[in-house]
Amino acid sequence: MFPVKPVLIVGAGPGLGLSIARRFGRDGHPVALIARNQDRLDGYVASLRGDGITAVAVAADVTDPGRTRAAVTTVTDRLGPIGTLYYGPGAADPTAHPAPIQQTEPHHLDEAIRALVRPALDLTGLVLPGMVERGDGTLLYVTGLGAVVPIPMLGALAPASAALRTYALTLNASLTDTGVYAGTLVIGGLIERGDIHRHAVAAFGADGLPTLDPDELADSAAELAATRSAPERVFNALT
Repeated sequence: MFPVKPVLIVGAGPGLGLSIARRFGRDGHPVALIARNQDRLDGYVASLRGDGITAVAVAADVTDPGRTRAAVTTVTDRLGPIGTLYYGPGAADPTAHPAPIQQTEPHHLDEAIRALVRPALDLTGLVLPGMVERGDGTLLYVTGLGAVVPIPMLGALAPASAALRTYALTLNASLTDTGVYAGTLVIGGLIERGDIHRHAVAAFGADGLPTLDPDELADSAAELAATRSAPERVFNALT
């Protein structure tokens, strides 16, 4: 286990985000949740505190740099400097379907970059300088399987996911000997208990869906953060 310091979880939802909070909280880390919906965040915080985990939450849309900065400032004022940033934003609309790659237009890619990649850079810029100054810190970024496997139906999400993965890997290479680690979790499959999984079950039924257990993913994230044994881990339930 690495030193007990606050963990900032961006994109906290009922699937992987909440499992990450429980996993790191179980090791004694205070957790801070950022997502769009305050009512849902209040429920997550109550549940975590019921398990004895120190938890706070701030509602913010991280595609807005100003609100992102304000949210991180609020968290650090309450818990102290961030020791781990977990970046795993969920879909704004879990029922939406991207245009497939042959129908992808420039504005689709612009939107995907703004939604997925730009917030990661904004958040990193807010926490990384302090980590480097202290000589310790962890950055974990979640991206999709389209970053490493051609999945035409993902359209613009595939190159955006690849951009986020490359950013994480390149950032990790640049941080050698600083005490700061950057890693990426590449996710291919429906995360159980998550919003997209819930909609998929409602639409198609549970049988045969390619699912991943968020608790197992959270264990892997905690292991990567503790051991820093590799810059990425790929989870593929699709092929």
